[in-house]
Amino acid sequence: MRAAILTEYNQPLTIGTVPDPACPEDGVVLRLLACGICRSDWHGWVGEHPKVKPGDILGHEYSGEVVAAGPRAQWKVGDRVIAPFILSCGACPDCRSGASTTCKSQIVPGFGTQGAWAEYVAVPHAHNLAALPEGLSPILAAGLGCRVTTAWHALTGRAALQAGEWLAIHGTGGVGLSALILGRALGARVIAVDVVPERLDHALSLGAEAVVDARTGRAAAEIVEITGGGAHVSIEALGHPATLAASVACLRPLGRHVQVGLPTGHQARMEIDLNAVYMKQLALFGTRGMPSWRYPSLLGLIAAGRVDVSPIVARTVPLSGASAELAAFNGPMPPGVAVIDSFAA
Repeated sequence: MRAAILTEYNQPLTIGTVPDPACPEDGVVLRLLACGICRSDWHGWVGEHPKVKPGDILGHEYSGEVVAAGPRAQWKVGDRVIAPFILSCGACPDCRSGASTTCKSQIVPGFGTQGAWAEYVAVPHAHNLAALPEGLSPILAAGLGCRVTTAWHALTGRAALQAGEWLAIHGTGGVGLSALILGRALGARVIAVDVVPERLDHALSLGAEAVVDARTGRAAAEIVEITGGGAHVSIEALGHPATLAASVACLRPLGRHVQVGLPTGHQARMEIDLNAVYMKQLALFGTRGMPSWRYPSLLGLIAAGRVDVSPIVARTVPLSGASAELAAFNGPMPPGVAVIDSFAA
């Protein structure tokens, strides 16, 4: 099969031929229909993720069609599915409690196992998969990837965002835009923070009540002024020390910070203003992905038209276009995300 292979960090991927994957006993093999390109992939491409090595295939935000099913998988050939990026075992105490994103035996395609920037991908633990709803395109399904699901769980499963609350979003990439759209759908008043004017304009067009240009160095102070005391919930969607500091500083007393951006590599450890946490009695939440059992409810909302996430996907590229998209993460990005929709070129 054709695949985009990481042969050297920070260099274009090699489009080559690798063996077709074997079907796991409890899983399936999918023919890829679409796969997202995520900043998490970029962390692996630049060599800052410890589980990504030369020779690996990236890609963890995918939808596909079942072409083979193992004897312990409940899917059949021809089924169209969407996959969470965390494939939990389903049997450990964490999984049984519903907290499958903390499963200690989890598998993450592209990070320690071969990913989905290829014509086919093997998916173990196929109980994590969800049926692709009729009317939801595979491209949009892949665009949901880890960003919409992560944002939904961050807002509802972690921060318990309420209608009428102020929500500050630091970084308007894929997960930041997702949080904006979903936050608005939940009735929150949203402030978007970024350093790219085009992205701030895009955020306003999607319903942000206000935007803040972080280049001034006053993002937190401006949010406190706009909200009359600070945000109730703040999302850090980049994984950067400056945005972390601003996210904590912009909160009102009893506010909730949610760490969504991936802190890894040289930014795995960051300083935090614990005096602010102590004095304002803030809550700090970490979040990563969304438990697979929550997928049908979110997909149902999208398929029913209750929330429109289509603005998240800005462009589609062939497999050979993944390298350019990765390189673009090195600088300011335009609004929206890219999805691979062709694996033959």
